[in-house]
Amino acid sequence: MNQKAKAERLKALHAQEKPLVIPNPYDRGTARLLDGLGFDALASSSAGNAYSIGTLDNRVGRDAMLAHIAGIVEATSLPVNADLENGWGDAPDDVAETIRLGIAAGVAGGSIEDMAPDRSLYPLDMAKARIEAAAEVAHSGEVSFVLTARTENYLVGDPSLRHVIERLQAYQDAGADVLYAPGLTDIDEIAELVRSVDRPINVLAGLPGHTLTVDQLAAVGVKRISTGSALAVAALGGFLKAAKEIRDQGSFTFTNDDPPYSDLTKLLG
Repeated sequence: MNQKAKAERLKALHAQEKPLVIPNPYDRGTARLLDGLGFDALASSSAGNAYSIGTLDNRVGRDAMLAHIAGIVEATSLPVNADLENGWGDAPDDVAETIRLGIAAGVAGGSIEDMAPDRSLYPLDMAKARIEAAAEVAHSGEVSFVLTARTENYLVGDPSLRHVIERLQAYQDAGADVLYAPGLTDIDEIAELVRSVDRPINVLAGLPGHTLTVDQLAAVGVKRISTGSALAVAALGGFLKAAKEIRDQGSFTFTNDDPPYSDLTKLLG
């Protein structure tokens, strides 16, 4: 598929009855592994990539992150949804430019956060203007970029569902194609959010204590489920556990839990 077809495919995957499960690789190799396992689309993870190169989220910078995202795109034939953080700038024009650069990197869609670098939420009027600028670029070119608007209420300590709905309704009106509130895990609140908007809702799975299944989320109308940095954390957590065994016990029993080399050869070969 070319980029235009990938964007159309990504949009269509949000309209199917069963939720799109869109896992987040953190480098080219993990993108190829997930592609080989038969997923329909992939999403980048800014935090996952940051951890894999030895730093923390929001410290990588736009140029380096876009280069990483382009590598994910090159590694797979699947549509890729990009984590574009807060657009790497406060002004609507900054966000619009980030969407242009994301399209140039080959992605089929991407998300924009409403959290400023100081970890406060942008005022709602400003946040809406940022999504309007993103939507204008996303929907005016040959590639119909799938724009996801995120509200970071739960990540900044404001767990008010009323505030979440207010902000996501504003982003819906601004032209977002998908809506997303990372940290929302209560099934009744998720159901209320789904009923309160007319765009597909993305739910972040893989958080500590998150026990909801694909079937449970499907039952309340969720259309997309992503994993954020969970796969990267799981992989790096396994690495640390194995390294600590070597250091502390002088043993190598962790190899008994490793996937067969033949599986990696098959998926990457």
